[in-house]
Amino acid sequence: MSEHVMACIDGSGYSAAVSDYAVWASQRLAAPLTFLHVLDNHQPPEEGNLSGNIGLGSREHLLEELASLDERRARIAQEQGRTMLDAARERAREQGNEDPQARQRNGELVETLSDLESEIRLLVLGKRGESAHLASEHVGSNLERVVRAMHRPILMVPNDYRAPQRVMVAFDGSKSTRKGIEMIAASPLFKGLSLHIVMVGAEVSDFRAQLDWALDTLKNVGFAVQGAIRAGEVEATLRAYQQEHAIDLLVMGAYGHSRIRHLLVGSTTSAMLRKADIPLLLLR
Repeated sequence: MSEHVMACIDGSGYSAAVSDYAVWASQRLAAPLTFLHVLDNHQPPEEGNLSGNIGLGSREHLLEELASLDERRARIAQEQGRTMLDAARERAREQGNEDPQARQRNGELVETLSDLESEIRLLVLGKRGESAHLASEHVGSNLERVVRAMHRPILMVPNDYRAPQRVMVAFDGSKSTRKGIEMIAASPLFKGLSLHIVMVGAEVSDFRAQLDWALDTLKNVGFAVQGAIRAGEVEATLRAYQQEHAIDLLVMGAYGHSRIRHLLVGSTTSAMLRKADIPLLLLR
């Protein structure tokens, strides 16, 4: 079974950028592209909610009307989803992807993605979903749950597409981030891009040796790469480096116990995700 770049679209303002980044990744990885729309099944109102002074006959009539209304809403939502999928496939074809696929599923997003995980090479998501509040720093409620549940790389994207040229990798020398460097070295996703390996901490010999290993690993397979060790608070330091070097894609590990990987466990995770104005690739 081939592994796909899978792009979740939902009709939010992020759907166009999700589509464009997914096409970019699909073409660089030479991997098939699939657009996924998940219809979240909402439970109908409980009968007890209609109790009170409403007579039994009236209540039964209202429940029948509500059931009919739910069915109509479900049909409309399904048709809207198909229209979105068709539009995304056409957009992808216009950008050179010859055979984008589309899938529509009923159910809850995280459970659906978990079911499809074996088919996913890279998952592309918008920073917020259709139902999320539109505050500029809000992160869709499903995003962190998806990150925790999935064991595939996840590309979280902003609402504007810009083909990445300069990539920053948050590195701490740990086993999992060393594995991330090896994944990057082996992946066609990053070929031809300018890489920056950044460690946050003191300029000590151990850190320098770890950084040199990462640089050598990437240089040996032909990457243009530079490294830096910066002191300071992790999130602020990474953000300052990003702005200083016009970074347009950030790569980091999703979980762990070191300072960098801890970003995506507690409150700092939320800050990093909320403030992200460039794509964030989370490696598992």
